[in-house]
Amino acid sequence: MTIFASIPSPGISYFDLGPLRIHFYALFILAGIVVAVWLTSRRLTRRGGQPELVLDIALWTVPLGIVGGRLYHVVTHPTNYFYPGADLWKTLYVWEGGLAIFGAVLFGAVGAYIACHRAGLRFLSFADALAPGMLIAQALGRLGNYFNQELFGAPTTLPWGLQIEATNPAFPMGLPTETLFQPLFLYEMLWNLFGVLVILLAERQFNLRWGKTIGLYLIWYGIGRTWLEALRLDPTEFLLAGLKINMVTAMTVALIGLLLIIVQWRRHPEPETSPYLPGHSLSPATAVATKSSAATRRSSTSHGDRQ
Repeated sequence: MTIFASIPSPGISYFDLGPLRIHFYALFILAGIVVAVWLTSRRLTRRGGQPELVLDIALWTVPLGIVGGRLYHVVTHPTNYFYPGADLWKTLYVWEGGLAIFGAVLFGAVGAYIACHRAGLRFLSFADALAPGMLIAQALGRLGNYFNQELFGAPTTLPWGLQIEATNPAFPMGLPTETLFQPLFLYEMLWNLFGVLVILLAERQFNLRWGKTIGLYLIWYGIGRTWLEALRLDPTEFLLAGLKINMVTAMTVALIGLLLIIVQWRRHPEPETSPYLPGHSLSPATAVATKSSAATRRSSTSHGDRQ
């Protein structure tokens, strides 16, 4: 018995709340940001960082990440926005879809580096804490692609083929309206969530501080994205050595991650005792609270052992 014959696409991508139009894409992006900030804060705090520090860094990272993601998308899809009679304001319509992760990561990293430097925090320590939350945020963002009926691959007869409305501007010309497509949004979503498990398990087995966790993230996402870009149906206007620019970028990202792990493993075989730069540390009040909390946990554990 066939459980399902295809994946239907949502018939709506937004809803109106009074005078406001709320796009599901924007909601999933915001949900991803919230989850990433929460998880990163927990991870960084356990490593000795101040609890409120991640939120301060996010105020730099998120706006620059959105700008970079949109800029990369617009630059790599110029004919979608620049043509006779085009509404140039649509280059700013982020809520309609079109945030490139590579641009978001690059610009967001610049913002994070500035914020970490101002706080006296090691940038790579912050990036290590961010890695799994980043993958979760990207997975949630792909649900936004689902509601926008974008990020699909070649036609398929697989039972999990994705339905795309024939009125969709991205629907390939010349194909029957009932054609199903590879659900690349789902593939990447599952790949990212599995990557979270890989990272968390690897951290249990190996010393992945000093930038090694973010290196693993870059390898994992770069490999997955290279494969997914090869399956994408929408044309790209930039090729390098016969390859889509996003494939080249993804392979470069994976290579950077590998080099980062190799370099940092040689430079820092020792445990990372603090996420702060030399000469920086927790504020006195926070340090006292942290030590008190740790002492309480030790006392509670010892008491439990005696029972």
